[in-house]
Amino acid sequence: MNAPYDGDRGQGVSRDPAGQVPPQPTPEPSTQDPYVQDAYAHDPYGSQDLSAQDPVTEALYDRAAHPPPPPGTYQEPQPLYQQPPSPQHTPDPRIWAQTPPPEPAGPSRHLPYGDDARTTQFTGVDDLVTRAGEQEPEPDAFAHLFRDQQASGQPEPAPEPLPAAPAPKKPGSRASSLLKSSAVMAAGTIVSRMTGFLRTLVMAAAIGVGTLNDSYQVANVLPTMIYVLVGGGALNAVFIPQLVRAMKNDDDGGEAYANRLLTLVVVLLAGVTTICVLAAPVLIRMMSTEIASNPERMEVTVAFARYCLPTMFFMGLHVVLGQILNARGRFGAMMWTPVLNNIVIIATFGAFIWAFGSFTGSRMQAETITPEGVRLLGLGTLLGLAVQALAMVPYLREAGFTMRLRFDWRGHGLGKAVGLAKWTFFFVLANQLGMIVVTQLATWAGSVAEKQGFTGTGITAYNYALLLWQMPQAIITVSVMTAVLPRISRSAHDGDPAAVRDDISYGLRTSAVAIVPCAFAFLALGMPMATLLYAGSGAEGARGIGFTLMAFGLGLIPYSVQYVVLRGFYAYEDTRTPFYNTVIVALFNAAASALSFVVLPARWAVVGMAASYGLAYAVGVGIAWRRLKNRLGGDLDGSHVMRTYARLCMASVPAAAAGGAVAFVIIKALGTSALGSLAALAGGGVVLLGVFFVAAKRMRIDELNAMVGMVRGRLGR
Repeated sequence: MNAPYDGDRGQGVSRDPAGQVPPQPTPEPSTQDPYVQDAYAHDPYGSQDLSAQDPVTEALYDRAAHPPPPPGTYQEPQPLYQQPPSPQHTPDPRIWAQTPPPEPAGPSRHLPYGDDARTTQFTGVDDLVTRAGEQEPEPDAFAHLFRDQQASGQPEPAPEPLPAAPAPKKPGSRASSLLKSSAVMAAGTIVSRMTGFLRTLVMAAAIGVGTLNDSYQVANVLPTMIYVLVGGGALNAVFIPQLVRAMKNDDDGGEAYANRLLTLVVVLLAGVTTICVLAAPVLIRMMSTEIASNPERMEVTVAFARYCLPTMFFMGLHVVLGQILNARGRFGAMMWTPVLNNIVIIATFGAFIWAFGSFTGSRMQAETITPEGVRLLGLGTLLGLAVQALAMVPYLREAGFTMRLRFDWRGHGLGKAVGLAKWTFFFVLANQLGMIVVTQLATWAGSVAEKQGFTGTGITAYNYALLLWQMPQAIITVSVMTAVLPRISRSAHDGDPAAVRDDISYGLRTSAVAIVPCAFAFLALGMPMATLLYAGSGAEGARGIGFTLMAFGLGLIPYSVQYVVLRGFYAYEDTRTPFYNTVIVALFNAAASALSFVVLPARWAVVGMAASYGLAYAVGVGIAWRRLKNRLGGDLDGSHVMRTYARLCMASVPAAAAGGAVAFVIIKALGTSALGSLAALAGGGVVLLGVFFVAAKRMRIDELNAMVGMVRGRLGR
């Protein structure tokens, strides 16, 4: 039977004022039980007394961090069986805060107790002790991946001297670094997206949102689809993790591997571009049988396509150069150079308006546009992508990367990457087949609806609403995960599923703070957004875009989650699982879109297709989440992530209801003119953000509080 705890006995008469505890007799030494000796001692093991520890017998004693005190500072030994007196003051600083004597410099330095640095290792400090007679270790190849982008011309700080003991890491250091890198990319993406919206506004003002713009959209999206199918998905998902590994393992920091990859992309895309330009009529017929059935529209669309298809070459060049910079910690260039493309295209369509007039005055259609007009728009589109790609070259020179064509592809890891990329090819193929179905149905529905007097109900309305809907995803989620992806790839390579899980959870929760309220904002304020931005294309066309944007709305949440979750599979070089997942999403999207086309009237068919897009990704998220959870050992921090999303949705519902009500009242009072739409958007947006912020603060959402604290810190408040 265990004796009750009696550790306070002997501390003074005040502990037993009534004298109820009988005094304990002192046993004879011969009868003392050896297993209960020092049972009533205040600290029988001396765990808090560094001077009482024996550094010879203590195997884990850290002699570098806790050197022995100098002679004469030990406490006087106490009798073995006498209760030690209660301390009345703090410990003697001479014993507890001894400063270690400086070690002699040079290769012959020795550690305490005469141990040799060449043979002695210490728990927790092995990596900080330089072996005698050897050079300093090479820096980690990944160190520059997480360093913030240096200002142009600013020299990097000199490395700090090696510390004697490891400094404690701040808990938020990793998150702070990722937030800074994400902020660099988010700033460029915001400017790029804003100029991209200005580009769509000028397009709508120049050629409207009807059948002529549908023809341009089909021709302009075709090279993007082919590029992503041929190599774009493989570049982002497969070759970039391989590039990161080459930077870590190769003696030249991965420069040769990057040049081989660049050469492979240039050769491949040059050949594919040539073939596609020659096969432009076949590709247009594949994209839209409705356009192919009209000879005049077919001729204009093929002419647009032959100018637009060469842009896929510059797309691939821009992506591979940008990813090389990203792998070297230069995240800004890839996000800022698309601004140049937008500026060129804005100038092109502005020149079209200057030469031919705006759409509201000219009412230009595919049957009335001149060859000079087609040539102007086509050349401007091609020039914009060329400027965007070539603008990356100065950034590469600044980063110290030299571009060279290298055709020695065998035996350098590209074969392995190509083998992994085959599943990415099938992944993109399934996705693009789904988009082809949507394009076929949307152009058909838009043509029928325009004959009935409803414009803005075709593929142009779908693409313009999709572009606006994807803006939060591109600014927040993509920026966060672009900074996190090298960390995930390294953790997966090192066999650390806990670190992969933590980074996936971080990406989901951090992006959700902006993604969830934006999704509800599209649902509540989609109409005034569209009528304000696309007023130049006509009121009817702007309303069609607004209804489509509202239908996209809530699908932004699963769309963002899917993007983050799939990064986990790519980090493990698993491209087969994302392929199967995308097949399910594409099949569901195509089936639901076809059902919308059959069931709904022509003017509402595209709205139903937009809602189907979000539902398809909701199905895909459920499947991808379960598979990644199993891959990481059954733990994906699901309770934490779901709690964050649930609280954000609960805060967004009343905010969207209040903001939508205010916007509806203002539109009823002022109409859907540009002024009325601006007032409705401003009033509804202020109410929505205010209600959301108050509700989220009351729910104590940690991620929102952290973001608010970071913003206040930036503002100096």
